[in-house]
Amino acid sequence: MYYDYAVMWDWLSFAVRWLHVITGIAWIGSSFYFIALDLGLRKADDLPEGAHGEEWQVHGGGFYHIRKFLVAPSAMPDHLTWFKWESYVTWLSGFAMLAIVYYAGADLFLIDKRVADLSTWQAIAISVGSLAFGWVIYDQLCKSKFGEDNTRLMIFLFFLLVVMAWGYTQVFTGRAAFLHLGAFTATIMSGNVFFIIMPNQRIVVEDLKEGRTPHEKYGKIAKQRSTHNNYLTLPVLFMMLSNHYPLAFATEYNWIIAALVFLMGVTIRHYFNCTHARTGNPTWTWLATAILFVLAAWLSTVPKFSDGEANAAATSVRQQQFMDAKGFQQAAETVQGRCSMCHAAEPVWEGLIVPPKGVMLETQTDIASQAREIYLQAGRSHAMPPGNLTDMTNSERQLLVKWYETAVSN
Repeated sequence: MYYDYAVMWDWLSFAVRWLHVITGIAWIGSSFYFIALDLGLRKADDLPEGAHGEEWQVHGGGFYHIRKFLVAPSAMPDHLTWFKWESYVTWLSGFAMLAIVYYAGADLFLIDKRVADLSTWQAIAISVGSLAFGWVIYDQLCKSKFGEDNTRLMIFLFFLLVVMAWGYTQVFTGRAAFLHLGAFTATIMSGNVFFIIMPNQRIVVEDLKEGRTPHEKYGKIAKQRSTHNNYLTLPVLFMMLSNHYPLAFATEYNWIIAALVFLMGVTIRHYFNCTHARTGNPTWTWLATAILFVLAAWLSTVPKFSDGEANAAATSVRQQQFMDAKGFQQAAETVQGRCSMCHAAEPVWEGLIVPPKGVMLETQTDIASQAREIYLQAGRSHAMPPGNLTDMTNSERQLLVKWYETAVSN
């Protein structure tokens, strides 16, 4: 019996993606909760020494009385809950996804020869190097005199992210560019937890154990990094979801769309931060967010300026292997007949403006480059065509399976 490596790899991808979503929910949930809690704290006459504020909350049929100490309580409690693994495992599982999908499938998902003629190792090196570069630059800025003004620092960070958005679109596929921008931002966020927030908290705990009074600077630094994470969370979520929406990543001004998304992250979080802090109800942020979103949608419809020569993709050795395999001609005719009405530069299926996920299946080269996905989506499973709208037969699906398995076994 044929033991299918592609199927196992796809299930591995699914498992790691599931882990990533689970831990991401845990991290984002706790982050949003503590931001809301921190902003909602109130003064009270009976607060103990060193307490900054308190809040009463009700949930799950019970009442919770919460107090916050800016530095630490006078005595270390016997039980202390640390919030760290949510962040660590979210980043680690996200990087694993990056390796499984984009590094292992570099020819398909990471590299676009029309954008930059990179080898696999060059593309991976740029990917890993850019993530490390982002953290180092950001961290040094935060620690510098420039970073003492948090508003100035955040404005500079926004422009840095815009530059990275443009830069990624110059070396990777549009889909990979958006994913990397999300990973770039998430690396900064998780780095804040691992390198700054947790070490500072450990220093405070150790000082208390040794009978020393912790310095308030550790709490101040951690607060700055936590604030940055608060405003970066929603754009990261958008970037991670964007791979399902080619109108976001596969259009001419995708990097400007990314910049607008970061601004929307600020307006949305500003509204919630103000309401949690009870400092007002800035409903103007709703209109601002809507305008930014409409602008992003409009930019996605602007025609892409390119010439035919630039769009003539080079056929890789891997693609040629699938084109030379027995059964390719019949498989290509099947795909063109059943799939190309949607997966085309100008889809003819009503309601489609761009091909789903940016995948085009018009030429034999297109089909060879997408062999693995065709095999999994239309051969091994019946995911495509959606609802079998084009009446692909079981014998045609078997033809696709046989073609792919013949190619990879040679």
